[in-house]
Amino acid sequence: MNIGGYQKLTLIDFPGTLATTVFTVGCNFRCPFCHNPELVLGAGQLASGTENKTEKEFFEFLKKRKGKLEGVCITGGEPTLQPDLIEFIKKVRALGFRIKLDTNGARPDILKKLLDLKLLDFVAMDIKNQPKRYAQTVGVRVDTERMQLSVDLIRSSRVDYEFRTTVVPGIHTEKDFLVIAKWLAGARAYYLQEYREDVILDKKLKQKTKGKKIDLEKIQNAISKNFGKMGIRR
Repeated sequence: MNIGGYQKLTLIDFPGTLATTVFTVGCNFRCPFCHNPELVLGAGQLASGTENKTEKEFFEFLKKRKGKLEGVCITGGEPTLQPDLIEFIKKVRALGFRIKLDTNGARPDILKKLLDLKLLDFVAMDIKNQPKRYAQTVGVRVDTERMQLSVDLIRSSRVDYEFRTTVVPGIHTEKDFLVIAKWLAGARAYYLQEYREDVILDKKLKQKTKGKKIDLEKIQNAISKNFGKMGIRR
């Protein structure tokens, strides 16, 4: 497992669970607004605010935290690109920890295996935009049927889940979220995440976002009826 670091304790990444967050290296998307560029580009650098980045060190840490921590959040980068993800999760499970997976949904085949093996307790999928504007948003060609498969797998599973979108002025419009709401209608939970510009993958994006705003509360009021739960994360 190519680990780019881990955060010893998180109270927010894994809802209702005291957890540690481990960051994997590498991603198949190139979202210009990504706040973990060192992980996306696969440079193997330590993720900001994290410690130690070898798998051996991570498991040594987990063994010391048995009975104190409850879960492990696996994020990235994109974890489903890791060839040994399933074996890694099995090892974490064997220590008694619950698992949350963050994913962009591009690998429904891996997601299905993990769900079939009952290795996940929570799944968070990033919804980058409405389907017709996906490639434009993530910077690469996208098979939107794969996105749909992942959405369907998550919604039909018995594990807890959420969908979420980082809302970027200059990239997203209010109309995009009306389409997203129809696409995900009936989902248990959907969150809007405020865009932060301190660290991003493509600094040229600042030219698009400069002077632009998008009203998250207005979007929430317009589409919240479509979801069991909806919120704004700042």
